[in-house]
Amino acid sequence: MKQKMIFGFHSVLARLRAQPNSVVEIYLDERRQDGRAKNLVLIADQLGRHVRRVSAARLDGLINTGRHQGVIAKILWTPQQANLDDLLDEINEPPLLLVLDGVTDPHNLGACLRVADAAGVHAVIAPRDRAAGIGATVSKVASGAAESVPYFMVTNLARTLSELKERNIWIVGADEREGPSLFQADLPIAIAWTLGAEGSGLRHLTRERCDQVVSIPMRGSVSSLNVSVASGVCLFESVRRRLEQGAI
Repeated sequence: MKQKMIFGFHSVLARLRAQPNSVVEIYLDERRQDGRAKNLVLIADQLGRHVRRVSAARLDGLINTGRHQGVIAKILWTPQQANLDDLLDEINEPPLLLVLDGVTDPHNLGACLRVADAAGVHAVIAPRDRAAGIGATVSKVASGAAESVPYFMVTNLARTLSELKERNIWIVGADEREGPSLFQADLPIAIAWTLGAEGSGLRHLTRERCDQVVSIPMRGSVSSLNVSVASGVCLFESVRRRLEQGAI
């Protein structure tokens, strides 16, 4: 089974609580004696996981970033369950999906996964050739969501969107430049929100697959939102409507 490193208190604690048996070892900065570090040690001890106190230099050598917050965990990385079709077959409520077209920055992906987890998204989908993969930075920014939200990187995004449409899942794009306000648009319950990277937006072929394109009303001086912020706005508008209609 493959092993990988995750870092940061949010990521390590989330992994400990969700899948304690997958945590091989935890490396903690020997200088940290604060409450956060003591809480981590306590939880790890309760779950039977070993915490090794090491120098800051050792931590820096384990992972190529200085933003590990003084904690790194070695985990067993289990291959993602099933595939997108299998996951959709098992869902017993209208699917809520997030499609990211061209989001290559790991910080943006991590933030999108965190928002997706909070909104109860069933899966996040991205093209294999124009997207960030799940790495240590993504896991840290996602604060545990990288381990809880299924993330599918597909070979042909346009074809995947067409297959979702065959399942009666509407493909709704978000674009700050066009379309009716998402607060006024007639949005379906089964939906795949589709967003592009800030600046470049949706690719032409992806936009063609959208059943509808909506915009987020911008009241201030900025012309666009970060993709993770835009994802949050769109997803939670769907959550609000699903609650109103008793779909969840």
